[in-house]
Amino acid sequence: MLEVLRFWFTKDLVGLSPLLIRTMLIEKKYVKGKPCKPYNSVLGEFFRCNWEVKDTEAAVSLPAAKSASRESIAPSIASTAASTSSAETVKISYITEQTSHHPPVSAFWVDCPQRGITARGFDQISAKFTGTSVRITPGQHNLGIFITLARRDNEEYRLTHPDAHLGGLLRGALSVSVADTCYVTCPRTKIKAILQYLEDGWLGKAQHRVVGAVFRYDPDNDCVARIKDIPAPHLLAEISGSWHERIYFNLPSNPKDKQLLIDVTPLFPAAKITPPPEKQLAYESRRLWADITAAIHAKQYSLATRLKHELEESQRSKAALRRENKHEWTPRFFAVADQHIQPGRPHLTDDGRKALDNLHRDVFDLDEKLTSSGEFDYSTSS
Repeated sequence: MLEVLRFWFTKDLVGLSPLLIRTMLIEKKYVKGKPCKPYNSVLGEFFRCNWEVKDTEAAVSLPAAKSASRESIAPSIASTAASTSSAETVKISYITEQTSHHPPVSAFWVDCPQRGITARGFDQISAKFTGTSVRITPGQHNLGIFITLARRDNEEYRLTHPDAHLGGLLRGALSVSVADTCYVTCPRTKIKAILQYLEDGWLGKAQHRVVGAVFRYDPDNDCVARIKDIPAPHLLAEISGSWHERIYFNLPSNPKDKQLLIDVTPLFPAAKITPPPEKQLAYESRRLWADITAAIHAKQYSLATRLKHELEESQRSKAALRRENKHEWTPRFFAVADQHIQPGRPHLTDDGRKALDNLHRDVFDLDEKLTSSGEFDYSTSS
């Protein structure tokens, strides 16, 4: 569980690509970089990339417990996946696709075969102007991030998203704050974590404080939603710190002995390895928005606005053509029709699995051709 929490606190380091920015990072609580508005993804738009990172981070180690044996709780909260002390290069592959436009929803899949770890889910946000800020909440299809550990008998962890607020609209200095509660649950191990992001005061520098607790729970009777309601005998670990800087944990038997869980201060996001321009398809994010992005970088804002309008009008025309021909659009890489069976968890189609497997091998070839309805029909090359 602690390793999963370590991931949770490091995943928000920076705003990402136009489509990726709205997938895993619903709360927009970026530690590095500035808040920014992504492009409005179009139906069928997709993004794929790899990351290659050095596995140099040591596994979480537990201090000696006083009232409970260290051995009895260590497997529950500290060990989630095999780790290595060597600086082995680990490849992580990612694919996401806009699967709905009304409402805007995208599915995503992260895969690391070397560690037997996958993460998947749906991204959908709801934004509401509150007068001085914008409140960002998960949409009805966004049930969190679902992480599966194949090497631990397919343990599944569900990580829900807290609400966030985008402030500074009147001052022109945008800032992101989080003052909400989120949960991490693993029904197989019967371990749950509650993280409470504390609201900063009006005066003084933002502290970005977070507190939390890891405890045993009953998946069939999950009734504990607040840290103060956790029964003392069920408590396994406590969390505290700043999600902009350092996060600590301690065992309940020794609250003063705080151990570092993660320090995000020196961390920066690894570079994304994307397909070369000649390998990108028409609906691939960087190619789809390339001209508009170039115009923005050149500060040719009138040109960028015109190009954006042309792209939006093209999408409206294609939607009208589909309605006229009674053609139902379906995603290429994700199957999303079985949400009543596994809510919040997208599944890869055959094309999606092939595209992801090709990413593992740094193969970026995909076929692209038009159908009779005027839409791009994506079929993965063999």
